[in-house]
Amino acid sequence: MAGPLHGIRIIEIAGLGPGPFAAMMLADHGAEVIRVERKGMPLDKGDPLLRSRIVVHHDLKSPEGQAAIRELVRDADGLIEGFRPGVMERLGLGPDVLLADNPNLIYGRMTGWGQSGFYAPRAGHDINYIAVSGALHMIGRKDEAPVVPLNLVGDFGGGGMMLAFGMVSALLAVKSGAKGQLVDCAMTDGSALLTAMMWGFRAKGFWQDERESNLLDGAAPFYDTYRTADGLYMAVGAIEPQFYAAFLTGLDLAGDPLFDNQMDPSGWPAQKARIAEVFASRNRDDWCAVFDTVDACVTPVLSMRDAPKATHNQNRATFITVDGVEQPAPAPRYSGTPTPTPVPPALREG
Repeated sequence: MAGPLHGIRIIEIAGLGPGPFAAMMLADHGAEVIRVERKGMPLDKGDPLLRSRIVVHHDLKSPEGQAAIRELVRDADGLIEGFRPGVMERLGLGPDVLLADNPNLIYGRMTGWGQSGFYAPRAGHDINYIAVSGALHMIGRKDEAPVVPLNLVGDFGGGGMMLAFGMVSALLAVKSGAKGQLVDCAMTDGSALLTAMMWGFRAKGFWQDERESNLLDGAAPFYDTYRTADGLYMAVGAIEPQFYAAFLTGLDLAGDPLFDNQMDPSGWPAQKARIAEVFASRNRDDWCAVFDTVDACVTPVLSMRDAPKATHNQNRATFITVDGVEQPAPAPRYSGTPTPTPVPPALREG
């Protein structure tokens, strides 16, 4: 069980968030990832983002540490770093230097703003990157402030996962005869890319640039969440007519003329109020008993405590425990090169 990236070696210059997430994905899928930490940094074996790594300590500001990094990179397929633009160059470890040492190297750079542009020299966090990309504006209730979607959209979806994809793409190019290259991954670019479908809808006149005014942003009564009698929630995604019909049947609202025109937004507020009233009349488990075996696209909203216990997630082993720490399992799944079982990071001297 070596994984599809078995034989690939990546050097990860230690950072936070999206860079480690990209390295975690590569390690999950079989790459050997050597994480370079600053001297004196303790090893956090319980951090899922650091799983399946070899960890070494070097002082990047010292000539000895810089020489050690260059030596590691000479035999590597890729490198990941997440410093602000220019930092690696000042350390003598920029792409010109390392690509000269190893012409086939894929040099992955993970930043919020990218290596160029107005904000490139500035600090920022996920919320800033997705604000500027337009993604944050789309999320939330009408006439209220945008809702912060944790740091999933910028750091992980538009950042770490995008960098992992870019690294693998560039590695494939090397396998096909290309030379090594720089991968400039910016969370502004990546989070903007995640909204591509909405830009397509907008071009066709199907998307309004106002929160909770569209099919998928909470405006539609058949695509939203509803509170149950016990203070929990159900998620509804009954878009297609057959699922919508099954949804109304499950709520005992089939035949109610209020719901005759599913796609007419003028009726959505009244429909939503009625649906909310019905959901509030029973506990979440009661509604699960109604909808779990019906194709109505209705599911419970599960907490971190409950998600690993869900039957579907247990069927697929969606969550695993590594060294006593519960966490998501590697994804996706492969039929011929299954991913190795994640293990805690291990310290290597030198």
